[in-house]
Amino acid sequence: MAGSLSTPVLVPGVPAQRPLDQASGLRAAMTSNPQDPSRIQVIAVSSGKGGVGKSNVVANLAVAAARQGRKVLIMDADLALGNVDILLGLTPQYTIEDVLSGQRGLKDVLVTGPEGIRLLPATSGGQAFTQLTHEQQLHLQSAFLQLASPPDLLLIDCAAGISANVLYFSVVAHETLVVVSPDPTSLTDAYALVKILSTRYHLRTFRMLVNKVKHTQEGKDVFRKLSLVTDRFLNISLDYLGCVPADDYVTMAVAQQRAVCDVYPRAPASRAFSSLVKTLNDWRGDSSWHGGFQLFGPAALGATRTVTEG
Repeated sequence: MAGSLSTPVLVPGVPAQRPLDQASGLRAAMTSNPQDPSRIQVIAVSSGKGGVGKSNVVANLAVAAARQGRKVLIMDADLALGNVDILLGLTPQYTIEDVLSGQRGLKDVLVTGPEGIRLLPATSGGQAFTQLTHEQQLHLQSAFLQLASPPDLLLIDCAAGISANVLYFSVVAHETLVVVSPDPTSLTDAYALVKILSTRYHLRTFRMLVNKVKHTQEGKDVFRKLSLVTDRFLNISLDYLGCVPADDYVTMAVAQQRAVCDVYPRAPASRAFSSLVKTLNDWRGDSSWHGGFQLFGPAALGATRTVTEG
């Protein structure tokens, strides 16, 4: 699905500038510190609407995965209202804004959380990077390419909704995981996101996680509702990752600015996250991976899709 190296990655209304120079910079980064992209699983986690607990899902999947031996890095890609650092009780000195502006290197900005997971934090309340330019996209790719110790699992916590950045990170990841809740509006908005990504950018495989369910059957019922609609109107495969129960221990953990998997490892939600990670591990590297960017390796130069909004 990747295009030619001469075709730039675009965002709405921002023309590509000096693509040959930027590509040369990426090639130089690869030569100095090449990564093996086949070993790195990149998952963009998104939701059609806010309030479904997406960022909490990301934080807990990360902790659960680290406990199962994965080297995990979270990128908080909500570049205006990032909050993963708060959920994990971290106080970063710098953010992704410092990386994108060239003020700091990626290794200087990453902070370490529970179980050794690393976080690239986002700013909260900023507006400068709500729509990444082509140059900023390539700068971010170059920064990841130069990581001396790359992860084997990168979780991209996208902003809620269907902004240009959400579309960009969803398209260029290996996998797109859509988090929904039993709320009917959550399903409607998730369908809108999947429809845009499939009809405009030709993504064909999506994963779905149902959060805050009363029981396991409710999760399956919610998945069935959405899959019936996507099967009828969209040419995609929608796979069920599983569900996470509504759990008072999650609320208690959030109040403590801790991941429930960290502070209450035997809670129902914690056990669910542990099971979900095992499924993610099984999916690692399967034929449904759709990404071309991957943030690592030569495929970064092949990430030549045009991402537009509207």
